Amino acid sequence: MTDNMIEAAQAQVATLIREAYGKAVAEGRLSSGGENIPVKVDIPKDVKNGDYATSYALAAAKALGKSPRDIAQSLIDQMDLAGTYFDKVEPAGPGFLNFTLGRKWFGEVLSTVEEQGMTYGKSGVGQGKRVMVEFVSANPTGPMHIGNARGGVLGDALASVLERVGYDVWREFYVNDAGNQIHKFALSIDARYQQLLLGEDKVAFPEDGYQGEDIKELARLFREEFGDEWIQKPEEERQGAMAQYGLKVNIPKMQADLRRYKIEYDEWFLESALHESGYVRETVDKLTAQGWTYEKDGALWLDTTGLLKKKYMAEGKTQEQVDKLDLKDDVLRRQNGFYTYFAADIAYHRNKLEVRGFDTAVNIWGADHHGHVHRLQAALDGLGLDGSHRLVVVLMQLVNLLQDGQPVRMSKRTGKAIALRDLLDEVSVDAARYFFNSRSSTSGLDFDLALAVREDSENPVYYVQYAHARICSLIAKVVEAEKLPVPPAAEVDAGLLNSPEELSLLKTIARFPEELKLAARDYDPSQVNRYLAILAGDFHRFYNAHRIKGETAELVKARLKLADTARSVLANGLGLIGVTAPEKM
Repeated sequence: MTDNMIEAAQAQVATLIREAYGKAVAEGRLSSGGENIPVKVDIPKDVKNGDYATSYALAAAKALGKSPRDIAQSLIDQMDLAGTYFDKVEPAGPGFLNFTLGRKWFGEVLSTVEEQGMTYGKSGVGQGKRVMVEFVSANPTGPMHIGNARGGVLGDALASVLERVGYDVWREFYVNDAGNQIHKFALSIDARYQQLLLGEDKVAFPEDGYQGEDIKELARLFREEFGDEWIQKPEEERQGAMAQYGLKVNIPKMQADLRRYKIEYDEWFLESALHESGYVRETVDKLTAQGWTYEKDGALWLDTTGLLKKKYMAEGKTQEQVDKLDLKDDVLRRQNGFYTYFAADIAYHRNKLEVRGFDTAVNIWGADHHGHVHRLQAALDGLGLDGSHRLVVVLMQLVNLLQDGQPVRMSKRTGKAIALRDLLDEVSVDAARYFFNSRSSTSGLDFDLALAVREDSENPVYYVQYAHARICSLIAKVVEAEKLPVPPAAEVDAGLLNSPEELSLLKTIARFPEELKLAARDYDPSQVNRYLAILAGDFHRFYNAHRIKGETAELVKARLKLADTARSVLANGLGLIGVTAPEKM
């Protein structure tokens, strides 16, 4: 049995055309010359005249020296549909052949879902290739905010989709525990610590320091644990200890928030490890050995301009187009000998691709990082790692938080930007995950708090979850009333499921593996949300149009199996995006 009934139907159309053509040639009705013409099979937008269509007769007309309509009729005359997925084939228009699905195909849709259960939708598209999905990677200098909430579910759901279609997936959080932001973090805690001891009016707070209440809390906790004597320590030692203390407090909080949000990582990778091991220096030295760096004003620079020109020319841009671009070089090592964040980023991605051997590195970044993407890819190209193809960056647009349609920017509790943990106090994890994954990353997202907690069909997550709960309730009532359990697919006459609502629901169920392939191809897990909304709508229409209780025993079995199959796929899709499938609502 196939994993993908859409592909199976398309493949069978192609086989039927090839076999009919061979017979027509043998009987002298068609000439040779059409053997190597591809059989393209499509699903028409309007399926009133057929579920699958092929334009083979049109494509072969010139080679065979006949009109497309005559070729189509000759093929149909040689075609035997007995035992196939199709009930009929008809010519249409100037030479199309339209195929209409029959009970065998619909029966195998039910069997496939039954057999595969929660693995339905699996495929070998990924061929076991190793993919790292790095997402969130928020600075550990403060609480995570709602932008991280969108990146979190986008990365996590994408990783699940990639796993389902056959990739070997690794989830990673990159902890920026080195560099300028950590220095500023330490200065901020130190200033608040000294203010606790000496008074706020006695100690100036750094102009660009972190102002949040969380910094005051870290200073207070540090004083509680280590006392007042640290004010006597050398500044560098004191601030180093405070930075490490702050990270020790903040990182577990981030892990707890993300765990509450149903996100677990395979690894929390520390930036500091790259510096301490000498890997950043080694990476920069390797770029130098390749001829991609130069010294200027006491600093070491990357020839980003040269790397980008090479990259863009390889992608097909003309010299004139490249010359018009505003390209700039990047500092890798400052005058003071410290390596820049960009140098560490290059080293980190070299580590992903070269040391750990991932075939592809997928990063979920905010749209404000768009200028960084090509520069990093080009730097990896300069290291011989084919970053232009092996580094995929999914850019994510901003979230607008609304309350009854009005913008909300600050937390009522703290007066600051809304933290992930505060958001999850307002709405359920299910609602947050569903809403944040409801649109493609390239689109801005409006998250309406009032809508997210509504319990009606206007709330998209409620609409989908209610379909699942409704089916669970329906099955329980039918099983009790009819004294009939959900039957195995082998005992169901799928030919009885012949109304427009039943056929539409079955076809939507069959589309799930295709939807996952497209979501993986486009790095767009929101496709799962859109599919679930369609599936839920198809079920609601079926439910409103047809009874199950009180029908003939065979029809009860068929409709009960159809409802249970829809339930299974709803639970499957919701599980992929990390949303529960409730049995009661």
